[in-house]
Amino acid sequence: MNSASDKERILIVDDTPDNIDLLVGVLQPDYEIMAAINGERALKIARAPNKPDMILLDIMMPGLDGYEVCRQLKADPATSEIPVIFITAKSEVADETQGFALGAVDYITKPISPPIVRARVHTHLTLHDQRRAMAREVRERTRELHETRLEIIRHLARAAEFRDKDTGTHIIRMSHYSRLLGQAYGGNEEWVDRLFNAAPMHDVGKIGIPDHILLKPGKLDEAEWEVMKRHTTYGGEIIGDNPSPLLQMARNIALTHHERWDGSGYPAGLKGEEIPLEGRIVALADVFDALTSVRPYKQAWTVEAAVAEMRQGAGKHFDPHLVTLFEGILPDCLNIQSRYGDTLA
Repeated sequence: MNSASDKERILIVDDTPDNIDLLVGVLQPDYEIMAAINGERALKIARAPNKPDMILLDIMMPGLDGYEVCRQLKADPATSEIPVIFITAKSEVADETQGFALGAVDYITKPISPPIVRARVHTHLTLHDQRRAMAREVRERTRELHETRLEIIRHLARAAEFRDKDTGTHIIRMSHYSRLLGQAYGGNEEWVDRLFNAAPMHDVGKIGIPDHILLKPGKLDEAEWEVMKRHTTYGGEIIGDNPSPLLQMARNIALTHHERWDGSGYPAGLKGEEIPLEGRIVALADVFDALTSVRPYKQAWTVEAAVAEMRQGAGKHFDPHLVTLFEGILPDCLNIQSRYGDTLA
């Protein structure tokens, strides 16, 4: 529930104003109501700082239909936990099955029954609150197991550190930058925590790079650079295809943190949102720390020069939205930089 109001927020999405008005009349006495007449607007509202606590979503709309809106909501860590109820005239079993498969918590057919709508909304908001409380309790009870897994990841990341001394405090700083950026994006607490703990694995594939290339003090030639680029796929192979969400994210990061927004990166030449969000975040955090750190082949850039470089790379190297968010968290990043300077390595 939003602290600015005692009422929970309900977002109603329907391309027919009369349908919105009907639902507003049913729910407004008990909830704060927001409305959108198309899927694009609904996604924008859902990703805003004052997120809705629930979304009532029509299916048949021009542009993005309700199914696609739901798919995007559930794929985005900033909105994935918002419960979605489909309210639609599509009453076939196959339609309802598809709605649940996409992550909706309920499916109400039109014409609506006001008592049923009120009851379902209340029930699912209550269940949502209970699930969040239970998730916090489970996290507490499984913290020891979680810490054991994290230690394995940290040790594996340190294995790469022994090969490449540049990765010592770099790993610490870029992990913190990634966490701050994930929070600024609006990722839920569990996802941000996973990002923070997976980010150190981004360069684990450097274990497989020969010393004469990895430790070369000067610029790599073309053939050496081709070998160096393999650390992304090596990292993916080392982490492997594991059902653990943490290791899945770590693998995504290892494979995609050198992809570029314009498709010119490696190893797969992914473009835009084809690149997993965690890969886009770590790419930015990794480059900022590399630019502002001393390396055998370069001096540290000033913060101003590094930020200017990132602005210039927005829409080419980096997700432009993340660049904007990064500038907003820059003071916090500088605090991290001061706390974990290279003198600690």
